[in-house]
Amino acid sequence: MTKPPELAPAGAAGEPDPALKAALAAAASRVETALDTLLLPPEGPEAPLFEAMRYATLGGGKRLRAFLVLESAALFKVNATCAARVAAAVEMLHAYSLVHDDLPAMDDDDLRRGRPSTHRAFDEATAILAGDALQTRAFEILAEPDTHSDAQARAELVLALAHAAGGRGMVGGQMIDMATEGQRLSEAEIGRLQALKTGRLIQFSAEAGAILGRAPHAQRQALAWYGRDVGAAFQIADDLLDALGTTEETGKTAGKDEAAGKATLVAVLGPERARAQALLLAEQAASHLEMFGEAAGNLRALARFVVARRS
Repeated sequence: MTKPPELAPAGAAGEPDPALKAALAAAASRVETALDTLLLPPEGPEAPLFEAMRYATLGGGKRLRAFLVLESAALFKVNATCAARVAAAVEMLHAYSLVHDDLPAMDDDDLRRGRPSTHRAFDEATAILAGDALQTRAFEILAEPDTHSDAQARAELVLALAHAAGGRGMVGGQMIDMATEGQRLSEAEIGRLQALKTGRLIQFSAEAGAILGRAPHAQRQALAWYGRDVGAAFQIADDLLDALGTTEETGKTAGKDEAAGKATLVAVLGPERARAQALLLAEQAASHLEMFGEAAGNLRALARFVVARRS
């Protein structure tokens, strides 16, 4: 077996290397356009709902999940419009999770992406409904014929996203996260919590391109494994930023994990060992992309960047 290409180094001060930076910006622009098109403009008596949906989704965020969808789809030469629709659907579902996560009944955070959380910009009831509507809109988009001409591909996208987002995925991870506040969990227990809450949706995003491209099982599995490890590295980096970063850098309230007694690998391992674990996961993620050669260069660079980023 040949040695997989080395990860591209991250830029200075947590910036991505120039090629990755350009690719991330292009992906963000594409998905922003798709989101603007796919989210209904506010009108009628339900206008505040659509205003809140657009507020929660447009104009911010790293668009990491969208980037994974677009890059994995490009490996199989998937139609760009179809890939952008799936990327937008993932971002809508992610936005819904953040809206609900910020609610007083959950993490009670007033700041998201450097501006007031949706329940602060509107009200709690509108935020709940906006999250509900964003989730259902995401699945509606995946099921529409414009997303893929093959009904089987659309069904696989819906099923895979449902698995990633539901009780054995993101929502289940959020339940564990809330239920274990103030408890001391083992490294394995924290790993499972974070795999469910954060990792499964990132894994789906990396795998989605293979579903769209009707790729062989081995290629789909490789991208799923890549997404799994990138998701784990991303969450450790997020926990490090919460512990060591500032509110200005992250765009959300820093230090909340420790204050709330959240179980994180940073708390269990300490910052240095946690960062080393994240770097190891990033290297492992890149190793899964060997079969794709240089075509997966941006995905390898992203694995390094998710650990080095400062926001």
